[in-house]
Amino acid sequence: MTAKEPLSLQNHDTVIDFTGKVPVEHLDYGYVDQCKDVKYLEKILKVLRSGEEGIYPDLISFCENRLALLDPKNRLLRTEKPVATAASLCKDEWGHIVHDLKMWQEESKKTDNSLKHSPLNDIMQENIPPIRGSNQSVPLNKGIQQKQNKNLSKRPLPRDYREWEKFDVEKECEMIDSNSNSTGDAPAAAVDTGLSKLKTNLDASLLTEQEQLILATREKDKGNEAFKAKDYEEAIAYYSRSLSILPTVTAHNNRAQAEIKLKCWNNAMKDCEGVLKMEPGNIKALLRRATVYTNTERFELAAEDLRTVLKQEPQNPAALKLLSATEMKLQEGMTEKKHKGKKILIQEVDGDESDAGLACPVDRPQAEGGEVSPAAPAQNPDMGNAQKRPHGRRDSSPHSDNGSSHHHHSPWRGKASSGEKYKVSHESKEKAANGADKTGSNASADQSGKSPAVGQAKETVNLDAPCGALPPPLSRLKNEGNLLFKAGQFADALEKYSQVIQGCTDSGIDSPEDLCLLYSNRAACYLKDGNCQDCIQDCTKALELQPFSLKPLLRRAMAYDSLERYPKAYVDYKTVLQIDTSVQAAHDSVNRITRMLIEQDGPDWREKLPDIPLVPLSAQQHRRAEQPSEEALQARAEKAKRDAERRADVQFSALKQEGNDCVKKGQYSNAVGKYTDCLKLKPEECALYTNRALCYLKLERFAESKQDCDAALKLEPTNKKAFYRRAMANKGLKDYLACSSDLQEVLHQDPNVQEAEKELEEVTVLLRHSLANANASPAKPRKNVPITEVDGEEETSSASNSRVGINLSPSNAFEFGQALSAARCSGDAQACAELLASTSPQTLPQYLSTQLDGQTIVFLMNAMDSHLLKKDPGLVYHHLCHLHTADRFKVTLMLLEKDDRRTMTQLFDHLSATESAEFTKNDVQNLANKYI
Repeated sequence: MTAKEPLSLQNHDTVIDFTGKVPVEHLDYGYVDQCKDVKYLEKILKVLRSGEEGIYPDLISFCENRLALLDPKNRLLRTEKPVATAASLCKDEWGHIVHDLKMWQEESKKTDNSLKHSPLNDIMQENIPPIRGSNQSVPLNKGIQQKQNKNLSKRPLPRDYREWEKFDVEKECEMIDSNSNSTGDAPAAAVDTGLSKLKTNLDASLLTEQEQLILATREKDKGNEAFKAKDYEEAIAYYSRSLSILPTVTAHNNRAQAEIKLKCWNNAMKDCEGVLKMEPGNIKALLRRATVYTNTERFELAAEDLRTVLKQEPQNPAALKLLSATEMKLQEGMTEKKHKGKKILIQEVDGDESDAGLACPVDRPQAEGGEVSPAAPAQNPDMGNAQKRPHGRRDSSPHSDNGSSHHHHSPWRGKASSGEKYKVSHESKEKAANGADKTGSNASADQSGKSPAVGQAKETVNLDAPCGALPPPLSRLKNEGNLLFKAGQFADALEKYSQVIQGCTDSGIDSPEDLCLLYSNRAACYLKDGNCQDCIQDCTKALELQPFSLKPLLRRAMAYDSLERYPKAYVDYKTVLQIDTSVQAAHDSVNRITRMLIEQDGPDWREKLPDIPLVPLSAQQHRRAEQPSEEALQARAEKAKRDAERRADVQFSALKQEGNDCVKKGQYSNAVGKYTDCLKLKPEECALYTNRALCYLKLERFAESKQDCDAALKLEPTNKKAFYRRAMANKGLKDYLACSSDLQEVLHQDPNVQEAEKELEEVTVLLRHSLANANASPAKPRKNVPITEVDGEEETSSASNSRVGINLSPSNAFEFGQALSAARCSGDAQACAELLASTSPQTLPQYLSTQLDGQTIVFLMNAMDSHLLKKDPGLVYHHLCHLHTADRFKVTLMLLEKDDRRTMTQLFDHLSATESAEFTKNDVQNLANKYI
């Protein structure tokens, strides 16, 4: 194709001219019948309708039919319809319309008349509120107006300027002071009693619903005006009047906001609760209730309300700001608790001396929502609610459990033995949450031999830490539940664990380990609150997921023991001892229950027990010290690999979804980061490269977008999105020929891509202009390169000849690029080394920013390794310190082949083995981490 020939595109056997004009020979029945291009048919139809080439009604109709066959909903086929009038409608239809209009007019007149004669006018005129800013009401008759005029006439006239010159300020101040101190008939101070006269309750029982709605709306609007004027007391009065007529969500919300301004927290809380009863999930009510919670220092409840708001509106600025402040207050409160010591108050209670040595041990701190290490098994307070003392005839038994620490949760509260000598106060429970004290003979030290006081301080908890196979939102909820459990807020922790379990069920997550842990944690919360039935149910579910788990078994045994189901408790305790014989609490409970069952059932008590399950050797913890077999190790490794893959899939899906969400919101820089993290997990995912290429296009980073499209086409050579987005990147780089080629490839795969057709038309025009400009520009004069003959060996001569014309002392980026290209084309690594030796390391990233690619990096590395390293290793180190800061270096480095990376590794190995005073081996290793 020559420059003078018109550019055209072959599409379905139809030659389309891109010059913008329709030839006369195309205005023909045969051509229109064979043409399949919709856009070109639109041009033909426009020419025919314009009448430029004549008026042909039949040909226009034929072209419209052909266009309707190809594109039935084309915009050129639309016709305007006239406005319907009485002449265009039949009599019946027009009669119905006229009848409806008359009925509407009559109903409007009736409504107006009823409102004029209704009690609403009397209610509105009765007790007219004061005008804002004064204590006067609107005058209702002339008598009041006359009295006001008389009062105005008695006012003193203003002073003359000459009088002001003789005015004695000190004397007047003394007179004012003497009047205020005198005990005579001083006038009483004026008190603003305008609001006291304003009724807050209106009797609207005689009004209709429509009238009540109108009156309530008027009162609410008055309250809004008062609120805007910052007169919050008056606003509350008007909102109360509106609510007395007709309770509405808006009036409650507005009154709550006014009460918050006046710091009436209780009243504001009542209004918020009223709104949430009428409309659960109301965002304004939740926000205002969270504000009340925050100001009353109930930060956990405030955070819960704010998270509920963010579930409905994730970008709510008020909720985000208040939640961050609330979480900071929570962290500050936890830090204070961390450093603040607590005391256990032991109160002496009158009673028998038979149990004088008994004391209630407090709970140890839990590591994760009730899931803690089995340290100090003698007391086992970390297993949930400690053993409760049986009541009735066994109260005075010498075998009663001395590990009870939660009598306040017992279902027999108030029925404890009168021989109880000591009990734990409320402060001891708080101290139990912090793990600040241990009592009892077996709680003085843990199994590792450390003192209980060691390591009691709480560490800062990362709420976003991953938890098994759970997605990030559920992991955060679980960590919040763990934190609440540590703080002793068992009811709140219970709710968090329930939300995580429900989330796993809704999401279809099948992870027995995580679900078993969640049910066990929730069972601990139930046990702490004395809800033994639900504790048993959750422990049973946990054991169904993972049989012979130690903690669910022990907690279920404690729950059975609290409910006096001693045979089932005995079976669970014996099963616990089969798993781990070091649990001293299980030993003590078995001995105690054995005596009880002997007293209750006699010598044959064993025959009445349920069957005790046989624990397999794999589940027995005291036998796990044996070396596992190769098959067990292999199975364990495969399981760990599957778990890692599952976690990676979960993390990959979450990151990809976050990236897609950022693209929808227009946050393209954040989306690039998310897709980059996804590629680290799955570098063979083609869709990630095309998605990131789209983000680069939006950010006008065309070179990076083109590289991502190239990577995608290596994985999928026929990817249509990659071709199209590479075409857009080439268009941004003004490479119109490559752009046209990619667009033609897109149309070859799918001819119906209209965007590609439009872009191809534009690029064709741009390419034609660029070719025309190239032909019009004068050719650059060629430079004469002098060739000088040098005596010496053949190798030296050839090397010098290869460096002829190479500027080894460039002064700008253009000269550096020309010299580097010449050295690279000739393969002269020594010339490249000399070029680097004459270039400052600080300017190297600037010189390479416009032409950095993978082959250039490899060529520079070879030149440094083969020639420059021996002469000046310090210069090589400084060049490498600055090279990685060049633009697009990270993207180029990511696309290097394995052989190229091997060359880079070899250079760093040689540099590390070189001794120099400018760098150490550790410095080279740190620098290599940025390249390899």
